[in-house]
Amino acid sequence: MGAMFRSEQMALAQLFIQPEAGYSAISEIGEVGCVQFRDLNKDVNMFQRKFVSEVRRCDELERKLRFIESEVRKDNVRIPDVVDFPKAPNPRESIDLEAKVEKTEGEIKEMTENSVNLKSNYLELTELRHVLEKTQQFFSDQDEANGYESAHKALITDDHNASIRGHLGFVAGVINRERVPGFERMLWRISRGNVFLRRAAIEKPLEDPQTGNEHFKTVFVAFFQGEQLKSRIKKVCVGFHASLYPCPSTHKERVDMLQEVKTRLEDLQMVLNQTEDHRQRVLMGVAKELQNWSVMVCKMKAIYHTLNLFNMDVTKKCLIGECWVPSNDISTVQKALGDGSTASGSSIPSFLNIIDTSEMPPTFNRTNKFTRGFQNLIDVYGMASYRECNPALYTIITFPFLFAVMFGDSGHAIIMAAFGLWLILAEKKIAAQKGKSEIFNIFFGGRYIILLMGLFSCYTGLVYNDIFSKSINIFGTSWRVNATTLPPNFTVHTSSDSTVELQLNPRENYQGSPYFIGLDPVWQVSKNKIIFLNSYKMKLSIVIAVVHMIFGVTVSTFNFVHFRKRASLLLEFLPQILLLCFLFLWMVVMIFIKWIKYDGSLDGIDTKRGSSCAPSVLIYFINMMLFSGTTSATSDCDTYMFDSQPLVQYILILGALICIPWMLLGKPIYIICTRKGAKKEIAHVRSNGDVIPNLEMTEVSTNGSGATLEAGQTIKHEEEEEEEEPMSEIWVHQAIHTIEYVLSTISHTASYLRLWALSLAHAQLSEVLWNMVFQMGLTVEGYIGVVYIYVFFAVWALFTLAILVLMEGLSAFLHTLRLHWVEFMSKFYAGQGYPFEPFSFKKILDEEEEGVE
Repeated sequence: MGAMFRSEQMALAQLFIQPEAGYSAISEIGEVGCVQFRDLNKDVNMFQRKFVSEVRRCDELERKLRFIESEVRKDNVRIPDVVDFPKAPNPRESIDLEAKVEKTEGEIKEMTENSVNLKSNYLELTELRHVLEKTQQFFSDQDEANGYESAHKALITDDHNASIRGHLGFVAGVINRERVPGFERMLWRISRGNVFLRRAAIEKPLEDPQTGNEHFKTVFVAFFQGEQLKSRIKKVCVGFHASLYPCPSTHKERVDMLQEVKTRLEDLQMVLNQTEDHRQRVLMGVAKELQNWSVMVCKMKAIYHTLNLFNMDVTKKCLIGECWVPSNDISTVQKALGDGSTASGSSIPSFLNIIDTSEMPPTFNRTNKFTRGFQNLIDVYGMASYRECNPALYTIITFPFLFAVMFGDSGHAIIMAAFGLWLILAEKKIAAQKGKSEIFNIFFGGRYIILLMGLFSCYTGLVYNDIFSKSINIFGTSWRVNATTLPPNFTVHTSSDSTVELQLNPRENYQGSPYFIGLDPVWQVSKNKIIFLNSYKMKLSIVIAVVHMIFGVTVSTFNFVHFRKRASLLLEFLPQILLLCFLFLWMVVMIFIKWIKYDGSLDGIDTKRGSSCAPSVLIYFINMMLFSGTTSATSDCDTYMFDSQPLVQYILILGALICIPWMLLGKPIYIICTRKGAKKEIAHVRSNGDVIPNLEMTEVSTNGSGATLEAGQTIKHEEEEEEEEPMSEIWVHQAIHTIEYVLSTISHTASYLRLWALSLAHAQLSEVLWNMVFQMGLTVEGYIGVVYIYVFFAVWALFTLAILVLMEGLSAFLHTLRLHWVEFMSKFYAGQGYPFEPFSFKKILDEEEEGVE
């Protein structure tokens, strides 16, 4: 956890790599994934860089692999997932890989082309078979219509039939079924009704060899007279993409031709089956290596893209690159460079040189699977400035706790914790799955947050004594009701449900010690339950608000000390914390005084300390801000909780008023004094003729959090000149900051009242759902009551999960997120940095996989 306190220290390094070792060295660095490279060729066009030809080769390999993958998926061949990602191939292996991919592509293209040709021939023969079979039926029907019975058909020769039909011609073919109506209309128009068309549908669809799609087709025969009409019909067939086939005019020739076509179809089907088997074997072999090839090509392309960021020295014998690297990983990078030089066989070792810079480094917070979700919540708001305090460390505890304050129901919390626990226990199985929805990925990424929110909510549910809107009497209530404690004039008021209503007096009906933890279960049946919880949770939210905000202001001291802004401790932190304590911490103190001093068991014994004399803390606070006095409710009660309270309140309000000009004027006056002193020192040095190198002015931080850069570091680059901020802007910024902070102390404290509001709303929704839904099933007696219980329980469970767990949980999550982003982090967090984005093969492959999905 110590590593999360602030971002890791970064170093700007120069890499000196021999050209022959550049590929291997960058490959090793990519496997490590802890270096962010800088582009040293910003002025050079991407197409004019040194390794652009290698990048194009990789693009061509990716294109070929995409083609191979499409062919594999087209044949429904399963592509196995990669268990261990292979390393990037060395240049010699990359040549062999390129040859393999090219050979595989050519083989698949050849098989695809041969398969298409065979399927085209098979389709033509199939259509010809259907034409011969259907036209045979057409001619048989025509012969019967002409009076030739089947009994004496054999006595009439085919030559005689041909002489009868000799003056008529016909064209036979196949056309898509959806084009038949338009085809008929066109034939009618061009022939003016002088074409006789017979057609018959093919029952089974035929596969298109090019696309693989299936189409329903129809066989047609068009009878006509004259060669001119024949040419017109053929043109129409070409326009409608109809396939024409030769069809003999005699019966014997048609039968012989049909037999020959069937024989050829059988032979062609055998060849097609053998071709498909061979294609399947080849594609299954390719599928086993396809993912490995894709990974290797992806790594090769990333390496050459990274090498394009390097610069070549004047002798063209060394590659020079610049990169940001965490200081703790410098030895790892040096080892990767050594391994790269050894792998390439380079005689001259590559080395790393740390250089000084005034540029702001990237922000890198090292996380694990537990802390990554909390860090993402902070990074979404804004990336932390370099080396400033990281709120994610505190968010691990404060985020689920504030959520639990609003979601305080142990029953709902158990459901949430169980869901988070299931995501954690099955995380390896879930992470290996592909095609998960984006919403589920969000839940899976925050699985540890969900688990902690559920566990913390179990605790607050125990404090509220609330489980599915019901209370449980674990430790035994201390409230007692007996006849001896009843007042003499007591009368029983019985309502319609025969419930006796009784006012319990703490002095007479309360015995023993308070309930061990949380609320006494007797409040579950009390009529003033909402009034009591309303007051209790409102005060609790104010206490949490003040503690959380004071902690946020206190965290800013770590930034001031780390960035050597000692004056900010006196001019920013001190007036801010005093203003918060003088006003709102005093209100918290009054709440605790009220809880401790006034007791309902003292009613009738010590009236001034009884419940009837308990004052309103809010009225005290308002009168304190207005400098007005407070009057007691009755003459028997004290005006204040203790004698010196008015004096203490006047001192506190005066101290708070002093803090405002302290924040407004202190820092600008300090800057004016420091600048005058610096100018006098420079003038004194120049009068003596000496020069002081590396003289730098201290940068002024104008943000309200006090998070600035370390000494000698600025957000600008080295080549930019440092400019002094005009005093007019400093005065304006400080005035805005002062006004914002003073107003925010009030608005932020009020904002924490959402803890009270959502907690009360969640409890009431849960109670309404129980009383209006599930309890209705419990009121029915007999056998039918069993059915009612099952039905109403199902409805109650559905609404509980959908509304109280999911929707209310999401609402409480968003409100908790706002309290951290606005009310807590604004006290110390600047969030003006930029993220550390290392060159990592794992990250590149994950992004590519997400893009494919």
